[in-house]
Amino acid sequence: MNVRYRITLTVEERDELLRFVLAGKGAFRRLKRAQILLASEAGSADKTIAENISVSTSTVFRTKRRFVEEGLEAALSELPRPGADRLLVEKEEALLIATACSAPPSGRSRWTLDLLAGAMVRLTKHDSISSETIRRRLAENQLKPWLKKMWCISAVGADFIARMEDVLDLYAEKPDARFPVVCFDETPRQLIGESRVPVPPKPGRPARFDYEYVRNGTANVFMFVDAHRSWRHAKVTDRRACADFAECMRDLVDIHYPHAERIRVVLDNLSTHTASALYEAFEPEEARRILRRLEFHFTPKHASWLNIVEIEIGVMAAQCLDRRIPTKEMLIKEVKAWERGRNRDGARIKWLFTVERAREKLGRAYLSVRPQVAIRAAA
Repeated sequence: MNVRYRITLTVEERDELLRFVLAGKGAFRRLKRAQILLASEAGSADKTIAENISVSTSTVFRTKRRFVEEGLEAALSELPRPGADRLLVEKEEALLIATACSAPPSGRSRWTLDLLAGAMVRLTKHDSISSETIRRRLAENQLKPWLKKMWCISAVGADFIARMEDVLDLYAEKPDARFPVVCFDETPRQLIGESRVPVPPKPGRPARFDYEYVRNGTANVFMFVDAHRSWRHAKVTDRRACADFAECMRDLVDIHYPHAERIRVVLDNLSTHTASALYEAFEPEEARRILRRLEFHFTPKHASWLNIVEIEIGVMAAQCLDRRIPTKEMLIKEVKAWERGRNRDGARIKWLFTVERAREKLGRAYLSVRPQVAIRAAA
C-alpha cells in the first residue's frame, strides 16, 4: 500500500524550524530534515522536495513518517545506520562495562576512551579496537533500563528515605476529610487524526483503519487522585507550564476540596511543581491564599513510582487513550467519560507498599545511614 503522510505543524513547531533553518547552524542532516518538513507543509510534492533539497524521495518519506508517528524531535534525529557486524560480542561488551566501572589504571584519575580501547585489546583477542567503538558501546549501555535502575538504587540515602517514608506515612493514614491526601502528575498526549474514515467491523470482518494518519499537535492531561477514596479528576490543557500547574492548585482548593482545612499534595520534582509557580500566575494575595490550604510532599528523585497517580495514569492510557484521538475537544470528552465511569464504579488503587515493607526491601540503604545517626547521637 502506498502510504502518504500529511504534515501539519503547530505555530511553535513552524517557528522553531524556521529559526533553525535560517540560522544555518547545526548538523547537516538535521537541517535537511527541517527543510523537508517545512516544504512538505507548504504543499510541495515529495519528488519536488527531493530535487530541491538534494535528497532521495525515501528520505523525504521517512522524515514525514517519523514526524507523524513520533513527533518533531524524532523526525529531526538520526536513525541508526546499517553497517558492518559489531566488533564486540555480547560477552566482550559485558567485559567493557565491568572494566569501565572498575578503578582506573595506576597514575590515572579516570578511564578515557583510549585507555579502555587499549585495555580491551589486552583482555580480548582483537588486534585493535577504535575509541569510537568504545564510545558507541558505552553510549548504548547508558540507555539500558537496568543501568538506570542500578544508578537509582545506589543513590538511595538519607534524603531518599526521608521523602519516601513521608509519602508512605500519608498513604497509611486513616481517611480524614479535613486533611485529604491528593496525588498529582501530568502526561503529554499526541493528537493523531485519521486521513480517511475507518471502516467499522462486520460479521466475519474486523474493523479496518487506513495506514495514513495526520498528527494534529499535542496536549497535556493533568491527573488528580485521592489516596483514600474513589475519586480522580483529569484536566486537559495545551501545556504543562507554571501557569497551568497554578490553575490546577487553585481548582484543587476552590472546586474539588473547598471545605478541607489543608490538602496534602503528593507530587514529583518537576521544575513547575513549586510554590513560586503560583506567584508567577497570580497576584501575591491570591497565591498566598491558595498556598495556605496546601501542603506539598515530594517523592524522592528518580522515584515517581511512589506516587499513586502514576498507576492511575497508566490505567487511563490503557482504557481510554490507547487509540487515535484527533483533537483536544475529543480528548476532553473521552477523558471526562472515562473519569465519570471510574468514579461511578468506585475504582480504587490498593497501595500495599508501606514503611515496614520499604525497610525490609531496602535494608542495605537503611544500614548505610544508621552509622551516621549513631555517631551524631553519641556526640
